Amino acid sequence: MHKPIVITLGDPAGIGPEIIAKAFRDAPEATRGCFVAGDLGSMRRAARIIAGDDVPMPVAQIASVDEALELPPRCIPLLQVVPPVEEPVVIGQVSAAAGLIAGQCVMWAAQAALAGQVSAMVTAPLHKEALHAAGLPYSSFPGHTELLQAQAAAFLGKSVAEVPVRMMLANDEMRTVLVSIHVSLREALDAVTLDNVLQTLLITDQSLRALLGRPPIIAVAGLNPHAGEGGLFGREELDVIAPAIAAARQRGVDARGPIAPDTVFMRSRNTAQRRGEFDVVVAMYHDQGLIPVKYLGVDKGVNVTLGLPLLRTSPDHGTAFDIAGTGRADAASLIEAIRMARALRVA
Repeated sequence: MHKPIVITLGDPAGIGPEIIAKAFRDAPEATRGCFVAGDLGSMRRAARIIAGDDVPMPVAQIASVDEALELPPRCIPLLQVVPPVEEPVVIGQVSAAAGLIAGQCVMWAAQAALAGQVSAMVTAPLHKEALHAAGLPYSSFPGHTELLQAQAAAFLGKSVAEVPVRMMLANDEMRTVLVSIHVSLREALDAVTLDNVLQTLLITDQSLRALLGRPPIIAVAGLNPHAGEGGLFGREELDVIAPAIAAARQRGVDARGPIAPDTVFMRSRNTAQRRGEFDVVVAMYHDQGLIPVKYLGVDKGVNVTLGLPLLRTSPDHGTAFDIAGTGRADAASLIEAIRMARALRVA
């Protein structure tokens, strides 16, 4: 039997607790064997919000990880991993208090995953500004990915540079992996180096082999318009990207390109009418890769962190402060993230 999956609370001022409550209510088959790492009061408030005039779904405080496997469906198991919140945070507002709770939950879940107490972690959205306001150590990290990378490096006794990670965003129609993540566009351009592109290809190949059960076909997007047009619009494709692809192919990676970034995503898309040409697209920077996937709908998108010695997925959206507390948040992406975690832990 697999060990439980932990779902982190996310920012308690955002929609995280509400979509967690909806996931347990609406997808009992997906959430069976899952539990929440968070705060009891915040989770019970969310259960009341989504219930409206109905009876709220019960939130049961558990004393250990293993108890999550014993509770019946349509009950939300919660392990209190932060000091009990005496005064609830204000919904829809950035605060250091909310950022601290979110950061502590992620830190606890990462340690549990690294220690083998849970089989996977699914992270509800946190707010980067609130995380920064929480102070050290949380203010050192732009987001989930960098925090988890630092925790993994410390656990393995390595430097952060020795534990390279990449972000993959996936839905039913497309997968994309990014060479760089949360940096400015100027820094992202500077990050397009032979070593970084090659490392991304190797991490993508290793991770997708486990998921697909075969070597993936990897499309590599160019950086410049028309993939540089033979050097007319930039030389990164000639000097960096193509040599990285060649080096990856020498190591048995089925990498193809560089392909013009304005057509590669269309060619990789799976639809009912047409199967995509590629299993995944490696994009050179954050927005190049994420805009096409998110355009198809954030309700099905799942973020998977590749390269970690733990399994982590998350929904493809943020804290949505503008609708937090209304009960209108859609839990579809979180449910898909839980299902993806189940599929990957089996693979």
